[in-house]
Amino acid sequence: MRYGDDVLSGFHRNSPRRVVPEHDAEPGMVVEDADSGFCGEVIGFEHGMVVLEDRHGRRRLFPLEPAAFLLDGAVVTLRRPKPAAGPVAPRRTASGSVAAAPTRAQVARAGRIWVEGVHDAELVERIWGDDLRAEAVVVEPLHGVDDLAAQVRRFAPGPGRRLGVLVDHLVAGTKEARIAAAVDSPYALVAGHPYVDVWQAVKPSRLGLEAWPVVPYGQPWKEGVCAALGVDQPARFWRRLLGRVGTYHDLETPLVNSVERLIDFVTTPAED
Repeated sequence: MRYGDDVLSGFHRNSPRRVVPEHDAEPGMVVEDADSGFCGEVIGFEHGMVVLEDRHGRRRLFPLEPAAFLLDGAVVTLRRPKPAAGPVAPRRTASGSVAAAPTRAQVARAGRIWVEGVHDAELVERIWGDDLRAEAVVVEPLHGVDDLAAQVRRFAPGPGRRLGVLVDHLVAGTKEARIAAAVDSPYALVAGHPYVDVWQAVKPSRLGLEAWPVVPYGQPWKEGVCAALGVDQPARFWRRLLGRVGTYHDLETPLVNSVERLIDFVTTPAED
């Protein structure tokens, strides 16, 4: 976002001749630092300063000085929004649940939720971590599901030891669908989503994309996406992507529904 060569021409920050409008620095607002030209989205506050993130994911902190920013080409003074007045609404977790009151640490349930890899586990923790801790449910990465039926048998699920498994690319006719069908315990539930990789279950709009790049069949999905986006450090890209996920609204509905099903399943009380 660029403007004229001298947007502050004829104006001094401390001049009494001109009143500069003040605006709350709301998350999502795009502003430009008048001195450096750094343009970015307001994403929060640190050390009394506003944090801006540009379209490349770079973040910088700026003091909330008078007449220090440009908003839609106009000089403005940003201020930190005041907390909303009135009754305090119940705190919501990232999954949309009402947050439970703080409790002492609990002994983990015998039941588990398994996911395919570390990225799946991190994404589930980001959105459902508070809920899982409240229910004392542990999430464990499997690092692949090729031997899922045997792993389930070794786990020996039962009435008080339920098992939920989240599977990527669980689509009719796929290898994953055949693997899931081989799990026949009534105390184990396999649920999944249609995406090749859990990255794809994050809405592309969180990165400013209309859609994820199309990766040719047979090519590794992560590597194909990174190549299409010009990314040479997939691990760093994942941290950036995960950082853009704040609530369940940032995820595709099939993943949200499946994780909710698995949590409900493993927390079902044991029958007497």
